[in-house]
Amino acid sequence: MENNTYHPEYLDDLEAEAIYILREVAGQFERPALLFSGGKDSITLVRLAEKAFRPGKFPFPLVHIDTGHNFEETIKYRDAMVKRLNEKLIIGYVQDTIDAGRVIEQKGKNASRNTLQTTTLLDIIGQHKFDACIGGARRDEEKARAKERVFSVRDEFGQWDPKRQRPELWNIYNGKIHKGENVRVFPLSNWTELDVWSYVRREKIELPSIYFAHERDTIIRNGQLMAATPFLNMDAEDIIARKSVRFRTVGDMTCTAAVESAAYLIDDIIDEISASKISERGTRMDDKVSEAAMEDRKKGGYF
Repeated sequence: MENNTYHPEYLDDLEAEAIYILREVAGQFERPALLFSGGKDSITLVRLAEKAFRPGKFPFPLVHIDTGHNFEETIKYRDAMVKRLNEKLIIGYVQDTIDAGRVIEQKGKNASRNTLQTTTLLDIIGQHKFDACIGGARRDEEKARAKERVFSVRDEFGQWDPKRQRPELWNIYNGKIHKGENVRVFPLSNWTELDVWSYVRREKIELPSIYFAHERDTIIRNGQLMAATPFLNMDAEDIIARKSVRFRTVGDMTCTAAVESAAYLIDDIIDEISASKISERGTRMDDKVSEAAMEDRKKGGYF
């Protein structure tokens, strides 16, 4: 099929650019880290890091901010991957941040720990003195992410100012920062969702099973199809229905919606994405809080 035909040289160009950026991070920063969510984008970053640095060890640890409300499949995948890679994994637990009184857990039917991740992340960055954090965000995901440079400077409070960004001409990246600042680095900035899936197919990268169609108990919450879980504070109004679904993005179970799907194979998923008129972030409840929800979170230190 037409949309299953992807020019291999284009993926080669994207791969080469991302590897170059990863090596720039290793060369410019003293204490970098790779932010790992267990989603397809951060998994792709791990494969790119293998190509950039093997047979040596990664010049950075993996960092996962664990809300405690993750999909079980994601955590199992994370642990198996880290064991296979034999790389260092640092986990920041949102529950620890709550217990320390650093944040207050939301109450009510639509409560979520998703926004609480920011404080946990900033605490981990400060504790380990990370000066660069590599993330899997892409510009096609959401308009606030489209504003970011590849090297995106955060101030000493972890905040992002979209008006205070550096030019990146001819792929020259400036990692110079003042004490207390850090940089978020996005090697997949120029990739699209379809690019990632095409690369996953080409590289035969294993992904968590929730990316593929499977039977799951679901409920409708705020117009979105959500996995039925006690984390959603379900009540008698929530009607559980068994459906064939998959997830286009992976996050906290309280804010990550599914799509009905029969796509069991990568080729089927690529066909489905090609026909979709909704971005993958369209299934994220946390982006629907306001028109500028993502930008507001990024200004406060979010991924």
